[in-house]
Amino acid sequence: MLMKFRLILVVTLAIALLLPACNSSITGSDPGAMKGTLTISGAFALYPMMTRWAEEYRRINPGVQFDISAGGAGKGMADAISGAVDIGMVSRDVTPEEVAQGAYWVAVTKDAVFPVINARNPILADLIKTGLSQDVFKGIFITGEIKTWGEVIGDPAITDEIHVYNRSDACGAAETWAKYLGGVQENLLGIGVFGDPGLLDAVIKDPLGIGYNNLNYAYDMASGVVVAGAAILPIDVNGDGQIGPDEILMTKDDAVTAVANGKYPSPPARVENLVTKGKPKGLAKAFIQWILTDGQQYLEEAGYIPLPPEQLDASIQKVR
Repeated sequence: MLMKFRLILVVTLAIALLLPACNSSITGSDPGAMKGTLTISGAFALYPMMTRWAEEYRRINPGVQFDISAGGAGKGMADAISGAVDIGMVSRDVTPEEVAQGAYWVAVTKDAVFPVINARNPILADLIKTGLSQDVFKGIFITGEIKTWGEVIGDPAITDEIHVYNRSDACGAAETWAKYLGGVQENLLGIGVFGDPGLLDAVIKDPLGIGYNNLNYAYDMASGVVVAGAAILPIDVNGDGQIGPDEILMTKDDAVTAVANGKYPSPPARVENLVTKGKPKGLAKAFIQWILTDGQQYLEEAGYIPLPPEQLDASIQKVR
């Protein structure tokens, strides 16, 4: 009987010692314990934040390597579903069809898409003063009924043609911008350009150009102001033809505040998601859990907006 008791005690102690170790390997709570490589691809919108998260995670887990690439939300979703990457970055809603294919999504932060024009636009001062309503944006990007900058402000004497630029890749920014205008990405007009940087560059080179960009491409990361050569078009939310001081988003801080307090419409404000094939496991699970806890402290300094507490808690629950 004594021998049997000792055996039970030994087994019990062994289990007790193993449980914390297993928990650490899942949550990453034990600094330096995690090892391996994570491949991540997808949305340009989330790429700057993801590289920052990876940098900070490696500080406490130097045994973890990252292979991160931006190629659009469509690529991130496709790569995640196929298992080509561990984590996909998707800057739009996940569809029921994608869930049926095995996509398991977790919301991690918020940001927004902003209409961008050239800073040398001939009627820039008028555009900043009045802003553009949803209907006017729709006439430019969806129906094509508005073709000149004079039509935008109701001045037939101005005949400068509007040059519309659009994303050529399947992406959350285009899908979100189209959703704001009552359509889908395929409805958007314009010259197709690949990626956030490419679209911004096309508009900066064309005084009559208009496009749209994610927050962290429209604003300079270092200075916090709009990227040189570009200007953010204010959205006239109520359609009264007047823009208030708090609707002119001159700096990244202005934009973040407007999205956070709901003054910037949603869409084009939206939630950023991480997607895995099935519920995340192992290193992918540990990293996502860290993002949703310790990793949240890096959001605001990087120009992203935290999720509401109840939404963040729901995400944490999804990866337990």
